[in-house]
Amino acid sequence: MLDDRVRAVLARLEAEDAREREQGVARELRARQVARTTGQFLFGFVAPQTDCEVLEIGGSRGYSTVWLAAGVRYLGGRVLSLESDPAKVEAWRANVTEAGLEDWAELVEGDAFETLPAIDDVFDVVFLDAEKEQYEELFQLARGKVEPAGVVVADNVLSHADALAAYSLARQADPTLESVTVPLDRGLELSVVLRDS
Repeated sequence: MLDDRVRAVLARLEAEDAREREQGVARELRARQVARTTGQFLFGFVAPQTDCEVLEIGGSRGYSTVWLAAGVRYLGGRVLSLESDPAKVEAWRANVTEAGLEDWAELVEGDAFETLPAIDDVFDVVFLDAEKEQYEELFQLARGKVEPAGVVVADNVLSHADALAAYSLARQADPTLESVTVPLDRGLELSVVLRDS
């Protein structure tokens, strides 16, 4: 739920992100977090689900994790977040703890191509927000961890259309999925799993 602790952390991270963009901080050093309205969308998407298990590929400093974990706190569930950058891992831990969400969010540190295959869990929602050129391979790694009625949400499919148009087309052409591009903020590809691949 969006209590004062959660709201304070979200507001601070939004201000930090705006300041870094204004100062021209290099892209790879910034949080590169989702837009606030995308965070609200993710919150609204997971909050009504009972025991919602979320896999987040690309946790960064924890902004989207905080939205997701605040959502799953309502009816139970957890967020398993993957992040490889040591500085962002440290910030993720501090931010999730400050928001009071450490019981609903867990971090797996390391390269997703190494950590993801070792995860045996099944997820209701996968949020994909990593390096754009890796989306296709990461989707394939995550696909077997999502049962029918699960959803994969990929960010940036419109803002990075050159890199991700093929990703969206592949999802929409897949008969085991029902996939649609949602023109919210930087663009989300929502792919509902209809049956096992």
